[in-house]
Amino acid sequence: MKKSFKLKGLDCANCAAKIEEHVKKIDGVEDVSVSFMTQKMTVEISSEDEEIFKKIKKVVKREEPDVKVDEN
Repeated sequence: MKKSFKLKGLDCANCAAKIEEHVKKIDGVEDVSVSFMTQKMTVEISSEDEEIFKKIKKVVKREEPDVKVDEN
């Protein structure tokens, strides 16, 4: 299942790469792509589990506290 998120406040390509790297490590995340240009993160997960979404948001907040995650 694919899910897209808008990353409001993402201000550099390095930050996008860092978020992508850490979200990939979450159990249940099969693939992730973060685009600095569009400020969008697309995540492919094994099942629609609300806990995975919470973990994704927590990782983004930990790595980049100024970035807000909004579901599309």
